[in-house]
Amino acid sequence: MPVVVATVKTKPGRRADVLAAFRRHAPAVHAEPGCLLYAVHSGEDRVTVIENRADQASLDAHSTGPALEAIGAEIAEALAAPVDVAVLQPAPAGEPGKDRLPQT
Repeated sequence: MPVVVATVKTKPGRRADVLAAFRRHAPAVHAEPGCLLYAVHSGEDRVTVIENRADQASLDAHSTGPALEAIGAEIAEALAAPVDVAVLQPAPAGEPGKDRLPQT
């Protein structure tokens, strides 16, 4: 089950705009088949999305789907750098139950 960590570095004063775009489109992403988790977090100069998909096919569909396309179009002018996207697989370590995202 792929886990995606996407980091969006924002231009000064544009973080709120990026967060608003994610808030507008998160319900559509959550409704996509195979979406187990789509959680948006923010820091001073960035927005980070942690995503968990049921399988690679659902990630592929999301990657080319209308919700992600709409988000990308809305945030393009607010980016300080290209979006950094990492697609990861769980690598459990430590205490079971605390060693991975709950849905993986």
